[in-house]
Order: sequence, then C-alpha cells, then structure tokens
Amino acid sequence: MTTPHPANSGLNVDINPAAAVHRHALLRPDHVILRYDGGDLTYAELDDRAARLATVLAETGVGRGDRVAYLGLNSPSFLLTMLAAFRLGAIFVPVNFRLAGPELNSVLARSGAITLVCEQGHLAAADTAREGTALERLLLVDDDPAIPAEGDAPDGWDLWADLVAKASPSTALAARGFDDPAILMFTSGTTGLPKGVLLTHGNIWWNSVNVDTMIDTRRGDVTHAVAPIFHVGALNSFLMRTLVRGGTIVLRRSFDPARTLADFVEHGVNSTFMVPAMFAALARVPGAFEADLGQLRSIVVAGAPVPPSLIQQYADHGIILQQAWGLTETAPFATHLPAELTLAKLGSAGIAMPHTEVRVVDVQTNTPLEAGASGEIVVRGPNVTPGYWENPEATRAAFDDEGWFHSGDIGYLDEDGYLYIVDRLKDMIISGGENVYPAEVERALADLPGLIDVAVVGVPDIEWGEKVVAVVSLAPGAALTLEELRVHAEAKLARYKLPRALRIVTSVPRNASGKLDKLAIRAIAGQGE
Repeated sequence: MTTPHPANSGLNVDINPAAAVHRHALLRPDHVILRYDGGDLTYAELDDRAARLATVLAETGVGRGDRVAYLGLNSPSFLLTMLAAFRLGAIFVPVNFRLAGPELNSVLARSGAITLVCEQGHLAAADTAREGTALERLLLVDDDPAIPAEGDAPDGWDLWADLVAKASPSTALAARGFDDPAILMFTSGTTGLPKGVLLTHGNIWWNSVNVDTMIDTRRGDVTHAVAPIFHVGALNSFLMRTLVRGGTIVLRRSFDPARTLADFVEHGVNSTFMVPAMFAALARVPGAFEADLGQLRSIVVAGAPVPPSLIQQYADHGIILQQAWGLTETAPFATHLPAELTLAKLGSAGIAMPHTEVRVVDVQTNTPLEAGASGEIVVRGPNVTPGYWENPEATRAAFDDEGWFHSGDIGYLDEDGYLYIVDRLKDMIISGGENVYPAEVERALADLPGLIDVAVVGVPDIEWGEKVVAVVSLAPGAALTLEELRVHAEAKLARYKLPRALRIVTSVPRNASGKLDKLAIRAIAGQGE
C-alpha cells in the first residue's frame, strides 16, 4: 500500500471564508449576498470592498496573526472587516458593543489589536478605552446610511469610506488551514472580565460540517441574521455558511419583533438563529402565527435556557424550533435536537453533533455518569477551541488530561443519549442545604399568564443560607403576587425550590447575546434585603 503524499491528505486545503466569497464573486458576481437597510451588496461588491479594505489595513502593517477589532452593531462593515482580515491571514476580533469602560479597555488591550474599525455610536467609548492598548490605526465607518457620520473625524481617527474607495483591491488572499487562527471572541463578561476564546478556521469549518449534516440547510438559502453577530451563535450558525455556500443574508442591526416577522414573509427566509427571548417576543406580535412562514424550515433556538412551553407554543402552530446547546468555546454547537424529535424529546438540547463528543461527568471525580444523573457537561472535538488567548491558566483549568473541555454547565443524558440542560454550575443556589438550579425554576414559571421574562437567582439569607428570588417583567396591565407565582410553580417543583421573594421590573436585564445578566439581576434581587 502506498503512503499518501501529505499534500493529498486534505490537511492543506484552503478553508478561508474570504476565498469562498472571492470564488462566488467570480462565478456569480451579481448575486445579492447581503440585504441591508443601508443598501444591498452583491458578491462582486462585497469581495471588491473587502479587497480594498485589505489594502488599507496592510498599509499600516496588518499581516498574518495580527488582530483587527470591530466595534459596532450588525452591519456590512462588520463583515467587510472580517473578510479583509481573513484575506491578510489576520485574526478578527468582534467586540461586544455593550461593553464600556474597563471591560472595553480590557478586550482591546488583551487582544493586542493594532487596528480598530468603529461605528459612530461607539466612538466616544472606544476613544476613552483605547489608552494602554496596542492600537495604531483607528477607522470610523462613515458610509452606512443607517449610521451617518457626524462631521469630521476626531483626532487620531480616519474616515474609512474615502480610504476604501481610493485603495486598489488587494490581491492578497491568504490560504488558511485547519489550525490557523481566525477569530478571537471574548466571552460576555457578565460575571467578571471576559476571557478571549481563540477559534481556528478549523473550528469554524467543522461546526459548519456539523450544522450541514444535522440541519436542513441548502445552497442558495436565505438566512435572517438579527441576533448580534459579534456572538458566535449568530455568526457561525447560518451566516458564515451562507457567505461560503452562496445564499443571501438578510442582516438587521437590531431586533424588532414586527420587522422580523415581516422579513420572514417578504424575503422567504429559510433559516434563522435567535435566542429564546426573541422567539417569545415574536410570538407576541399580532398575527404572528397566521403569517405565511412556509419557507422557514431551519430554525435554531439557543444561547440561553429554552422553556419547553415556548417550543410547544410554536409547534402547536406547525413551526418547529430546533434546540441546540454549546458555547463560544465550541464554535458554537455541541448538540442539536433534530426537528423530527422536537416533541418526542421536548426540553432536550439534543444529541452530540456528528463530529463532536459529549458526555456528563461527576464534578468531583471527573468520571462519566450513568443515564439520568446530573453532572458537568464536557465536550471534545475539532470544533472546540484550542484554548484561551494568552491565558494558559484558564486553558489548563478548562481542559482535562484527555482533552475534554469542561463547560461549566450542568446537565444529564437520558437513556437514548439525549442531553438535558439543568443549569450553570456557578449559578446553583444552595438553600437549606438543598441544591436549587435557577434554570429549572425559570422553566417552571415560563408559561405563567402575563409573564414576559423571568430570571431566578439566590441572595444571602440568615435562615436558609441562600433564598430563591424571582425577578420578572410583565405584560402591560398584568399583575402578579408572590403567592400566585408560588402556586403556579408548586405543581412542577419541590417546595424548597419555590421563590421566597419576587421583584417586578420593567425589563429583566440581558446582555447583547440574549443571556441573563446575572450581576445586574442579583443586584435587583438583593434590593430591600
């Protein structure tokens, strides 16, 4: 038997998304890849502008391995910056646009980014946070009608439109392999300073293979992107695949439920990723379930605990939400529940993706647990990050000796191998010596009439050690007492898990990724204690 030459093994194949966009620009230049309020873009236009921006970046020394950051909402400039960085073999750093002060400075400084592209609305925050960073070039987006620039560029900043227009398209198109770094994505930081998760081109590629294998995605699909794309769930679920496979992206800067519903109908959307709170808001739009959503076949809900009542509500109207589970570190999906099993396994986050291993282990001994026993969920596979950026201590803490990534999520596998998420290990409440998982309580309350959103946390208590507190927002005109809340939940929960206090707020704090902001929620829950 002849040993294959390494060049024929597939390991040297170029998987750079920028190369795929360039290929589409040559083959189908007039195909609209991006629909956006500020103007649509064809593949030829997207590729040409990314090539010109690559020239601008290269003029200030951006090359392989350098970091290029972007601060702003969903927009074409986000994608252009990412593609231009990929063309040069640089690492793209999408920044959470809700960060401010020390957190923003920490991300910019710790990433080592030498170039920052920024939208007008975030200019003041970026200007304040750039001190002590390695930033050498600051570009202000000034050609997006959705965010018009205001006057001349401040000191130290360059308006990018004229620079990009005058630059010659770069011929650089760095070949990228499986181990080459692609994206440096910082975690949300709601419980401390964000950690930098390094995702390789291979992580992104293998997640795409998993998605294409499990979910009904097709070449030419129309995908809707409204969840913040600085988050891996929104970026790497359908958007990145659509860029590579030749579909169309309907990109919205922020979420408006009525507009989202109209988009689904008008553009014949086939796929979308949203967090549970978005689907709950969409369901409250008048006529939502009477609209023609016949083209919508690939719908993933993830990014936060998913109430089974929400999935049942959509299923009752013939719309199947497919639950998935993962983290930034898994790029993002580790498990997925096939559409045909949504009701049979209601509440499950699904089975392991085809090229990913998932198991549940004892928190103390790290040994696998039997079916039905709750423990920490661990993941291993080519979609899992190689580690945290310049943080070997955090990397060592997250991976065991066999290469399993420890997620910090608590869950269990049923006898068929389907995963059920219980909660975050660090969010567990110990009340009267009993373990209470907030997500379980939140699910029990999710279908309470008049409830819009709910978060459950523990606060210190002299008698119980910690007591369970529910923080809720209600529909206009709705009212709720603690006793009514407890009565609703007691049919599903043991009494020690029932909330002992209730806080009603206008809106339950969530971060830009749709996850509960537990720091802010605990502050609300502790008021009056």
